[in-house]
Amino acid sequence: MADPLVVHVNREQLHELAVPASYETTGTFDVRLVNHGEASHVHLRLDDALSDIARLDANNHYVDENHERFVTVSVRDGVAQRGKLKVVSGYGATTRYVDIILTEPDEPNGSVTVDESLAHPQPTETEPTDSVFEADPTLPVIGLAGVALVLALAVAVLVKQFVVALGALAVLLGVLVAGYVLVAE
Repeated sequence: MADPLVVHVNREQLHELAVPASYETTGTFDVRLVNHGEASHVHLRLDDALSDIARLDANNHYVDENHERFVTVSVRDGVAQRGKLKVVSGYGATTRYVDIILTEPDEPNGSVTVDESLAHPQPTETEPTDSVFEADPTLPVIGLAGVALVLALAVAVLVKQFVVALGALAVLLGVLVAGYVLVAE
């Protein structure tokens, strides 16, 4: 990860902000909020251009007296974009903007060595299945069908409504069709 974007808060006076004019990076980066005085809230906001490809988990950050806090700006990989980061302290008393320049990462100069062994098919190993459900998927389907059928019949008997009985009949038909499809395979 790149060096963080450093924002100084309360360096000379209350709610003062000192930010660089611009910051360039190739992806996700941290904003380091360094508080030199009283505890403060610092609000960070990405402009529309940056908010399309980057995000902050939260906008308002409390920085304790004479402490620092890191805020991560998550950026989608491989995106080049320009935009502004708005930094506000003292609930709007002081506002500064940083030009953010996101560039695409450089391509690595590494090379891949290919030899003749890649021309021959590699043997594949089949792993034994540990679960009965992976070996035969019909068992869980039959179990779920049985549970659905029992529930539908129980509701039909308890409610004693014609519409509910039709619903139970529909579930029964669905279970029968599913059973036929499983057996036919």
